[in-house]
Amino acid sequence: MLRLARPANIVTAISDILAGVAIAFYALPAAGAITLAMFGRYEWLLPVLLLVVATKGLYGGGVVMNDVFDAELDAVERPERPIPSGLISKGAASAWGMGLLLVGIVAAGFVHWPQFFSLSFWLALATAGAALLYDGWGKHQDIFGPVNMGLCRGLNLLLGMSLVPEAVLHYWYLALVPIVFIAAITMISRGEVHGGKASTLKWAALLYVLVMAAIAIHSWINDTLVATSIFLVLFGIMNAVPLFRANANPTGPNIGKAVKAGVLSLILMNAAWAAAFGAPQLAVGMVLLLPLSLFLAKAFAVT
Repeated sequence: MLRLARPANIVTAISDILAGVAIAFYALPAAGAITLAMFGRYEWLLPVLLLVVATKGLYGGGVVMNDVFDAELDAVERPERPIPSGLISKGAASAWGMGLLLVGIVAAGFVHWPQFFSLSFWLALATAGAALLYDGWGKHQDIFGPVNMGLCRGLNLLLGMSLVPEAVLHYWYLALVPIVFIAAITMISRGEVHGGKASTLKWAALLYVLVMAAIAIHSWINDTLVATSIFLVLFGIMNAVPLFRANANPTGPNIGKAVKAGVLSLILMNAAWAAAFGAPQLAVGMVLLLPLSLFLAKAFAVT
């Protein structure tokens, strides 16, 4: 069951939440102070933990259901995966995936308790819906598919920001950045099995540059460019090397490595967001999630 949930990927989803929390508190200090007053000096840690649980359930459930929908195709192209290999039945996997999604939605509902149907709840519900839409239909669409996948990540960033609801109202547009980045990864991931096209990789590289530029611009506006640049450089290097190799030889294995690097580098991208909004200490802490994600990536599938 752990293999189905992609543990290494879930760690990157946690970094989305932490980036959103950083943006909420550091971009809107007045609203953040109100939130702290509402939760108490340390009690705000519980809502953050609930958001972390929520993203674990939402992301884990989404990728499990992806394998459920792909069971017949995987039986031909990737027979080693848990469902086609017989490690778990399709019915049991469906129950596991839907159960995780439900846990994610419920956990988000308790973030602003006693207001269960808060913005956090609705964002979690929207994320689950976007994930199921992608799993069952979106991934088969050439244009909407990558955008649909990116929407799941964008909503996840907003879910972290929903700790301070006013932050979502002011900075909702920041979700466009992970949407673009994940859309680029999804574009090139379609060549993981049979190989891809160098032109697709070039377009993806352009989108990567636009993502870095967007974060750099915000850090310049917030006067945090120096600290943010460190994380952006690491982010760029982590993606440039495998992407360059895949562009030179766009075989399935090379593209798979580029996709894997892109997914795991989300931790560095989110650390850059935290630094851009004046939270370098949190950014450093988030980078520590990368070794954990890399370790899990050796034991469990990422792509």
